[in-house]
Amino acid sequence: MTLKLVYYGPALSGKTTNLQQLHAAMHGHIGGELITLDTRDDRTLFFDLLPLEFETTGGFKIRLKLFTVPGQVIHNATRKIVLQGADGVAFIADSRVAQTRSNNESFANLKQNLRDNGLDFNDIALVIQFNKRDLPGIRSDAEVKRIATKGKEPVFSAVAIEGLGVPETFKGLACLTWEKLDLKFNFAERFGVNQQDFMARIGELFDPNRAAAEEPSP
Repeated sequence: MTLKLVYYGPALSGKTTNLQQLHAAMHGHIGGELITLDTRDDRTLFFDLLPLEFETTGGFKIRLKLFTVPGQVIHNATRKIVLQGADGVAFIADSRVAQTRSNNESFANLKQNLRDNGLDFNDIALVIQFNKRDLPGIRSDAEVKRIATKGKEPVFSAVAIEGLGVPETFKGLACLTWEKLDLKFNFAERFGVNQQDFMARIGELFDPNRAAAEEPSP
């Protein structure tokens, strides 16, 4: 089974940084390297891809493919293509008040591109991350909580450049994605994999002790 998770959001909000931090935190459990295609000014032009692969206790193999999309307005066609077939989306918002318009425009663009791809916004797994919580001029914690109460999507705070909130956002997205897909396809009955087992394996991706145990002896 392959699950596709897409990190979406305005330019320079921290989408690529999230994937880079996940790559660094997973201690050798990754099924491949982080693939990044950048512009000359180091901003993502096409997409980043972080492939993960693991087996559940019953031997069921699961692959997760994590993508980011380019935030720049001119690359909407690429965003739409990358979003095709997505099972879950993490929307990475910039916490600075000055970026409110960019966040809102990107979120509206996400909704439109989901519709254009035949995906139901209300049906897809979606979490929101308010990144850059270490910068001046940001929304207060109270404001972020107030925003969270207005919608049904789980909301996470992060300082992605330091790795803070990055695993939590990913785990929240993985959990919600599995929950929605299980309701739709009944994974537990068909494949013998329940959400608890799935999330336990997700948690192990961040366990340095497990990674050390799996390393071959010299």
